[in-house]
Amino acid sequence: MLACLGVVLTGLFGCASEPPKKKDYSGLIWPLPPEQPRVQFVAEYHGQRDLGVRDELKAALLGEEPGGLALKKPYGVTASPDGKLIYVTDTGLRAIVVFDLEKKAVRTLQTDAQGVMYNPLEIRLDSKGLIFVSDSERKEVLVMSQEGKTLMALGKKEEIGRPTGLALDEARNRLYVADTTKHRIVVYDLAGNYLHAFGERGAEPGQLNYPVNLALDRDGQLLVTDSGNFRVQVFDGEGKFLNTFGQLGDSYGAFSRPKGIALDSDNNVYVVDAAFNNFQIFNREGKILLFVGSMGREPGMFWLPAGIFVDASNRIYVVDAFNSRVQIFQYLVEKGAPIGK
Repeated sequence: MLACLGVVLTGLFGCASEPPKKKDYSGLIWPLPPEQPRVQFVAEYHGQRDLGVRDELKAALLGEEPGGLALKKPYGVTASPDGKLIYVTDTGLRAIVVFDLEKKAVRTLQTDAQGVMYNPLEIRLDSKGLIFVSDSERKEVLVMSQEGKTLMALGKKEEIGRPTGLALDEARNRLYVADTTKHRIVVYDLAGNYLHAFGERGAEPGQLNYPVNLALDRDGQLLVTDSGNFRVQVFDGEGKFLNTFGQLGDSYGAFSRPKGIALDSDNNVYVVDAAFNNFQIFNREGKILLFVGSMGREPGMFWLPAGIFVDASNRIYVVDAFNSRVQIFQYLVEKGAPIGK
């Protein structure tokens, strides 16, 4: 009788599900020949089905989702230095989703009671593996261990309105937080002590209008996506205005809905635009070099992209929010020949 039941269940659910077979997109590059390729598509991850075999019979008996855990409404992304762990904030799941490429497993970070998240946005890791995540509904930045233990919660005392972008400068012992609705940048040391804030609402150089995402260049200068002013502003580590680039428009180098920002090893600046459904690449002087993407669902296309992260190996991680995935690209470094040369 049990054997028959097993046969029936196996027939209904199957023993395991293979990941869907995918087309070979290894030749997806930007720019197109005869130009020298600078960016190459690597992979896309929606959830468990992209990583490997799953026991669907066991999942069905446990009441789990078919196909395993999958992203719902992702926003921010970061990765471990070796690229084997990818961390994605998901506002739909109200959680951090961890893609473990080595174990071929996808899970949510199980937090303690203090670390309950409601609208997690940006996420970053320090060199010790500590997790920094902004939660706009909690109006706090949480600092957690890899096991999900909450170590600090920053922002309540400083009355942060909406923490969004984060930037870590371990060399100078700084944590920068974009306070979007108060049009400022709040600065802490890495022990969680409040240092100062800079910025006020306006359109003049050094003023901000709904800043959203942050990045640091190799000299410790802070780049801010100043979304309401449709530009990127650059400040020194103490908040002194240095320069700016970008403007509202629909031409190359202009912005419509700028969001995530990051830099590669050549100090090129990557800016995601949710309205253009692409990311644009600039040099440090603000000259447009290349753009990648258009609206769609295929690899290399986007639908409301949000966060971006570039790791030490020049892998480019882009959150493709409406497509519920993270796309990964590779910046193809050629010594002595940066983009645009």
